[in-house]
Formats: sequence, C-alpha cells, structure tokens
Amino acid sequence: MTSRERIFAAIRDSLGPRRAAPQAIAAEAAVLLENPQATRPRLAAPDLAEAFALKAKALGTTIDHVPDMAGVPAALRRYLDAQGLPPALALQPAAELAVLNWEGIATHPSLAPDEPVGLGLALWGIAESGSLVIHSGADNPVLLAFLPLHHVVVLRRDRLLPHLEDYAAAVQGAHPPRNAILITGPSGTTDIEGSYVRGAHGPGFLHVLLVGS
Repeated sequence: MTSRERIFAAIRDSLGPRRAAPQAIAAEAAVLLENPQATRPRLAAPDLAEAFALKAKALGTTIDHVPDMAGVPAALRRYLDAQGLPPALALQPAAELAVLNWEGIATHPSLAPDEPVGLGLALWGIAESGSLVIHSGADNPVLLAFLPLHHVVVLRRDRLLPHLEDYAAAVQGAHPPRNAILITGPSGTTDIEGSYVRGAHGPGFLHVLLVGS
C-alpha cells in the first residue's frame, strides 16, 4: 500500500460507517423540502419589518422608519445632525435617488478612500438575519458599500424577504450581478487581542432608512 493509499484509508476509517447511497440522500432531502417552514428558524417577530429591525439592531445597525421615498433626504439630515456630520455625502447614482430633493445637502457621485458618508439602495432585506443585499451595477458602484465610515442604506419594506433562501429563489434565473453583497451589521473584528474594533474592514456605522408603512 502506498503512502497515498494509507492516507485515504485513514480518512475513510475516521469517517465511520460508509455514507448513504445518493438515492437515500436525495430521498432525505425531498422529505425536508416537503414542508420548508418546519425546518426554517422562526423569525424574531411576525411582521417582516419588525423582525428585520430587531435582528439588525442587535447587530449594531441603527434604523429609522420613513413613510415614503420623499422623506429620505429629511431622514438623512436627521442622521447627519445626530452624528455631528456636515450635510454632504457620496450618493449612489441611481435615478430613484437622483429625483429626490437634496436641497441643503451636498451630494457627489465620486468616492474618496476616507469618505465620511455614503448613501445607497438595498435590493433586498433579509428578516431572518437583519441582512441587506446589494447588487453592483452601472448605477451602483461596489465601493459605496465598503469605503464610507457611515453607510446609510435605503430599504423598501416591500423588498423584505423572510429567509435567505427566499432571496436565492427570487433571483433564480435572473442575470447574475458581477458582485452580490450581503451586509449584516457594521464592520467589526475581534481578531486583535480579542478587543472589538469597529470599522475594521468597512463602514463602522450602518444606518437603514426603512421606507414604507
């Protein structure tokens, strides 16, 4: 027996009894899929918006409820004032945002490496985990989700999904984006001596404007 054969034999022995046949595995998977709700985790609240907010806040995300898109600039101004930030930000060059009244707030499409504030749109929100889904595109530069210290995201209530697999089902068959970003809370790490460092790999503050009623 060669060294290679001995290694693989040891691996097989460590795995225990031989795995089930592919047909048996497929049958077990079919049983699980018969009633997916029975295997999904229960949401934090019956209402999707409330469930999303509870999960997001637990992770350090702040939430502001906005009745409609027209109220987004005023909600953003409230956030900037509360954080002691000047009325200026990098704005995603999306038509839905460009038509809003940004009077009194200086917006620019370019992104600096030390950009203080950036605002963009989320494609979906996941209530199960309080996550945001962002797809890159011609009107959505991917760095908007990584460079600003304060990342402000507009999320419509009608774009909330219960679970992560619902997002996978929603985009099935669609043209895939170059980048799909899932954001769950502000950036942070405890890699260095176990001390929590905020904004280590991206925005240190995540603020969601939850639009709709």
